[in-house]
Amino acid sequence: MTKTKLDPQELLELQPAHALWRLYAPEKAPYRFRAKNRAEAEVWQQTTRAALSETLGFANASQRDPFPSAPLNPRKLESVDKGDYVREKWLLRTSAHTLMPVYILIPKQGTAPHPVVVAFHGHGYGVKDIVGLWEDGAERDTPDGYHKDFAVALCRRGFVVAAPEISCFGERQTDFSYLNTVIGQEAPSTCDHTAKLAFHLGGSAAGLRVHDARKLIDYLETRSDVDANRLGAMGISGGGMHTFFSTCTDTRIKACVISGYYSTFKDSILAMHHCTCNFVPGLWQFGEMYDLVGLIAPRPLLVEAGTRDPIFPIAAVQESVAKAREVYGVFGAAEQVETDYFEGRHQISGRRAYNFLWEKLSSAD
Repeated sequence: MTKTKLDPQELLELQPAHALWRLYAPEKAPYRFRAKNRAEAEVWQQTTRAALSETLGFANASQRDPFPSAPLNPRKLESVDKGDYVREKWLLRTSAHTLMPVYILIPKQGTAPHPVVVAFHGHGYGVKDIVGLWEDGAERDTPDGYHKDFAVALCRRGFVVAAPEISCFGERQTDFSYLNTVIGQEAPSTCDHTAKLAFHLGGSAAGLRVHDARKLIDYLETRSDVDANRLGAMGISGGGMHTFFSTCTDTRIKACVISGYYSTFKDSILAMHHCTCNFVPGLWQFGEMYDLVGLIAPRPLLVEAGTRDPIFPIAAVQESVAKAREVYGVFGAAEQVETDYFEGRHQISGRRAYNFLWEKLSSAD
């Protein structure tokens, strides 16, 4: 028997991903940021923001929104006095077939209307983990986990904070009980299932979340205790993704903090295991994260990143931030990109974030 060994190149070419990576060329993407001056950049923003909303699916603010619209019909479910702030729980209707719980944290200090921050949690047991509640709903007064109860910290800084239950988490998980009772199959994660169903229908889980964020901001604009002209967003991990795409597509967000997400698609989302909800079919058209950041410019942006975050490598974060400053430079606003690089893993820092948002929003136009 004669055996011929494959050479290293042939072994490489056995891998389907090898051929796909040959197609990865963000510098050739049709919607990449190419503007040389502010006027060109603003024209690019108009075209690209609409194209991104279309690609995300379910995220359009126009008649193309595929979900039947319905009144928000806000309903307060509870109110808890926490001493220096009040935590309310509300239920909003974000479409004719969609309900979303939202915690509203209202500081007792300061004078209404307050600046407001939308706080997006990441993967875990849901929104309770950022508003000072354990999984079972029990109160806690000491920050825990990688979220560090950052919604509470923002409220104590003086913001009204709106913390929604992001689709696929907590009370918004899909009921898969029929799998065990009928066919004995283990239930998939809600994120994975919902993302794949969204793909099948031409959209994405990210699009669902951006849609809900837009409806939440619509609601905040109706509250007398909130100044929606001074509105920011902050999120960690999957919530950082939520913050990124929501700020890209909704200009009502005046400043944002992206924690544990902003880097490059190539070196993070596409390089290792990430939840299916991080993926958007057709996103290649927009180049890299540092191209899409042009949709946020010139609004203030803070990037939080741990030096030992295993899923968003710090070198990729630093490279992407440098490119973001180049993009912001076209708007004459490179100084509006700030960073908080802290020693640690995948977690909220807060060392700069809360003051950053206060500085940018306390007197925003």
